Formats: sequence, C-alpha cells, structure tokens
Amino acid sequence: MPGVRDWLIGLGAALACLVTSWAVLVLLARRLPPGPLRDLAAFLPDCLTTVRRLRRDPRVPRRARIAIVVAGVWLASPIDLIPEFLPVIGPLDDVVVVALALRYAGRQVPRQVLLDAWPGDPRLLLRLLGAPK
Repeated sequence: MPGVRDWLIGLGAALACLVTSWAVLVLLARRLPPGPLRDLAAFLPDCLTTVRRLRRDPRVPRRARIAIVVAGVWLASPIDLIPEFLPVIGPLDDVVVVALALRYAGRQVPRQVLLDAWPGDPRLLLRLLGAPK
C-alpha cells in the first residue's frame, strides 16, 4: 500500500514534468517566425502580464480591476471548461474569458492605460478592444 512519501514523490514528479513541458513550449514559441501564429502564441502570456500590471494601476476602477483579476485567476487555474490538452480548442475558453474581461475594462479605463500595460503588439489589443466609443 503506497504511503504518503510515495504520493509526494509522484506529485513532485508530475509537477516537474508540467513545469518542464511549459518551459519547452515557451522556448518553441520564441522560435516561431513573426506573424499571426507567433502573435497567437504570445497572446496568453501577454494577457497575464497585462493583468499583473493593471491590477495595481490606480487609474483602473474597482469593477474593471475585479474583472481583470478574475480573468487572470481563470488563466492561472488548471480547471477549464475545455481541457487544455485538446489541440487548437484547448485554450479557447481562456482566450474568450480574457477577451471579454479586456473589452469590459476597455469601456471603463482610458485606452492608453490598457496600451501601456500591454507588452505585445498594440495592434492585437486594439483589434480585440474594437472601435473606441
């Protein structure tokens, strides 16, 4: 019968495999040629960076900050509506949640604040936000 030590070793090995696979994916994504595929690969990490920057920005109203933090927690959570291991559609729920949160924030926060927090290509964020109102 497996003991607690065996479970901890298994958990540690699984965690090490997960972190290693993420590192390999990041390295492979950096080798992509410039274009839409590279923009898509950088979208979720750019979203996490934006969430981190906006949650501490005093120019962001409380309601927008809450929506942004919820989107960040959703991205970081291992629980998804669509499992991540499914090719192409796996990260789709993450992308939709972040897009909705950023559009919501875009209606309450000056556009320049969002652009300042976005580390990627600003054209991608502007396209996501839509036309200014």
